[in-house]
Amino acid sequence: MIEWQTIDTVLLDMDGTLLDLHFDNYFWLTHLPLRYAEYHQVSQQEANNFLMEHIRLYEGSLKWYCLDHWSELVQMDIPALKREIQHKIQVRPHAKDFLSALRHLKKKLVLITNAHPKGLNLKLDITQIDRWLDLVISSHEFNLPKEDIGFWQALQTREHFDPARTIFIDDTPRVLKSAQLFGIANLVCINAPDSQKPAKASEQYIDISHFDEIMPSTTIEQYC
Repeated sequence: MIEWQTIDTVLLDMDGTLLDLHFDNYFWLTHLPLRYAEYHQVSQQEANNFLMEHIRLYEGSLKWYCLDHWSELVQMDIPALKREIQHKIQVRPHAKDFLSALRHLKKKLVLITNAHPKGLNLKLDITQIDRWLDLVISSHEFNLPKEDIGFWQALQTREHFDPARTIFIDDTPRVLKSAQLFGIANLVCINAPDSQKPAKASEQYIDISHFDEIMPSTTIEQYC
């Protein structure tokens, strides 16, 4: 499926790709509405309506991913609320083996995420996935989300990767579309990012549920 001998750089999303998206979905759709209703003494329905209105309003923008923005909007400490359910932060199946195999093949492994640095640091502290990575980049460093082609231009300028010899793995089709427009040749979509929800194929990219479906061989025969 993937000709790993033609790949030098592996770009990886975090939430829904290396980590189970269930944490994020549970936080934004269940935990935050409950805590917002308690704190502001409003009904559960009012809390849901307020939060969903703003989630839809900012979806895909850098504000949507900015924890400082959300803390100001809801007048609550979002990073602290995330820590209340940090036990739900989990590495996805086969992710560690996948990263280990790629390191064995001396691929450059770069995590690129829209996660705000405060949320990113929490997840790295808990999962330690950065031990397998060469570099961790938040799109907030460029002030552009991955949905914006300007992000990819800034990333390429800084890291000097060859788009033709790069693979990008993400769970969001609109982000993969931006990477495709930039010219990244190999695109993989995680179709089951949330362990508590059924798979949903993108039907646009290489769709996988888990990394074992594209696990590279680490034997020398692959490169003969």
